[in-house]
Amino acid sequence: MSFIHDTWFIFRRQVRLVLRNPAFLTIGLLQPILYLVLFGPLLANLPAGSLSGGSGTGGTADAYRFFVPGLLIQLALFGSTFVGFAIISDWRSGVIERYRVTPVSRVAILAGRVLRDVAMLIIQSIVLIVAGLAFGLRAPLPAVLMGFVYIVLVAIGLASVSYAVALTLKSEDAFAPLINSIIVPLVLLSGIMLPLNLGPGWLQGIARISPFRYIIDAMREAYAGHYFDTIVVEGLAVAVGLAAVLMWLGSRVFVRENA
Repeated sequence: MSFIHDTWFIFRRQVRLVLRNPAFLTIGLLQPILYLVLFGPLLANLPAGSLSGGSGTGGTADAYRFFVPGLLIQLALFGSTFVGFAIISDWRSGVIERYRVTPVSRVAILAGRVLRDVAMLIIQSIVLIVAGLAFGLRAPLPAVLMGFVYIVLVAIGLASVSYAVALTLKSEDAFAPLINSIIVPLVLLSGIMLPLNLGPGWLQGIARISPFRYIIDAMREAYAGHYFDTIVVEGLAVAVGLAAVLMWLGSRVFVRENA
């Protein structure tokens, strides 16, 4: 019960900090909105069947059913991996040190922050989906709700490990290039912007190392109305496994650094 109370305490504190400076939410949503406005219309001119695993009919609706799930995962990726900067600032200002002398659960310090990040990401995702609807996105409600499950799992895992890595490095100069060198290649190999089946075989083979490819493919399959096929189950398994492993690693490092 103490863990839940401590997590809620940290969560409320972190939410108040965000509400004092809501620019973070706006800036985090700006890039995917720009992609939606400037890049999305180009996909409508791709040949029918080149999107959604080759089963699409082409046109605006098919293009945004393909594009919006990728943008949602991109939002989760960048929104979750860069949260570590905040904890470096807290460590430097002595906030983390003050928590160490209190009875607050060490894991709750991490969980409360991650819960805040998930809540903010859900808000941003809703805005992005509404914008997508205005541009022509058509997807069944169960698919949209299923998509939030993938988004939350990605956010939990990446935010956890981001905080842990940042607290270990304690330096923005070291943290930023490390995150970029890992996340950017994985994003490029996930097929967020264009379908990977348009690329050569060697590129499709390399792309299999990115777990986010499976997650994005599963979301796209769900947005097309397929909820229980192999792609969806495979993507869900990858998302759950990734979240569990990264959350475990993050909590271990976080407890050790705050011991």
